[in-house]
Amino acid sequence: MDRHPTADEHLAFLVKLQRLLSEGDFTATYKFALLMALADISVERGHDDVRPLDISMRDIAENFIECYWQQTNPYGSGVETTGGAGNLAHLTSGIRSEVYATPATQFNGVISQNMGATAKVVSDIQTFRQSTHTDSIVKAKQAASFGKLVTSIAQTVSAQPVTYFQNIAGATDAFVYERIRAGLRLKPGVSSHLRKFHGLIQHMTRDRWVRHIKNNKRNIPILGQKEDLYAFLFQTNRNALGIISTSLSKLNNKTCFYCRNRINGTPDVDHFIPFSVYGRDIVQNFVLAHASCNRSKSDVLAAKPHIQKWLESLDKYQDDINQIAQEAGVISDHATILSVANWTYQQGHQAGAHAWIRKGEFERIEKGYAQILC
Repeated sequence: MDRHPTADEHLAFLVKLQRLLSEGDFTATYKFALLMALADISVERGHDDVRPLDISMRDIAENFIECYWQQTNPYGSGVETTGGAGNLAHLTSGIRSEVYATPATQFNGVISQNMGATAKVVSDIQTFRQSTHTDSIVKAKQAASFGKLVTSIAQTVSAQPVTYFQNIAGATDAFVYERIRAGLRLKPGVSSHLRKFHGLIQHMTRDRWVRHIKNNKRNIPILGQKEDLYAFLFQTNRNALGIISTSLSKLNNKTCFYCRNRINGTPDVDHFIPFSVYGRDIVQNFVLAHASCNRSKSDVLAAKPHIQKWLESLDKYQDDINQIAQEAGVISDHATILSVANWTYQQGHQAGAHAWIRKGEFERIEKGYAQILC
């Protein structure tokens, strides 16, 4: 059996990562996107022992496209976003040179992701969207030219953030990965570290990303005094959530997923696996809920009866859920969300966490929780 990293090894990695975020030279947001991609892929396909993990550059590129897709919309131009993760339906170093596409001019209200000219990742996605006439990432992946977009983004990612990501204070410390022919190989133990600290890494990285954009003087005329930048950058937009809410209401006769009672009034769309734990939106992770149930559950994992019902719903309504994804333009990935759920409950068990049953009632997450999801 492969050994698991020790507590000291986990801590040493986290200290180095924090130093990278604090002392690295961030002239653009690419390095934030790369760290989030590596963390997400580690959760979805990695392991908790010290084995290395190979990740293709094309997989990283697809993650980049998903990450930047919404950010190529004009900020504040009608694409409303949700606020807090717990109540979605009611709201929501070393880069020494960047790959650029156009002169340093602000255009159409699109947020600048770097201090120089328009980042090539953003430019390539915009060109693709214009040529294919699609605003949906789901439909984008079905387009014949999507493969060419992935190739272009992969080349940019390989040339820039991958090359300079591990540079800290003028020196290189290759503690995260090494290059292989098709992409990257995470160093022994790194997949486990990224899984262990995924929530913290997501929080730190997104916080730095928001600060980077706010500190870019070119964005001042676009951002104005609005305070919804985080939601715009990272959360599903309100239009898509409206479609999901309407469709789930029809599918489930407008009943609350958690208490099983009918919802009178506007329902909430809740992340079954909390957004604070796993921040990539997949349609299978959305459920309909009373606002009161949603607030009570908040960012806590759901208890066994809810897991069993969730799994039954995913199997029973698989075709309907895929259709909702198409209509809302949200990713559908049954296998990935199950892998994420399994990882989440394993982490909860190891941490001695409790699961939410109903308002004011919780139970400890036992080992059997993860076995339900196997």
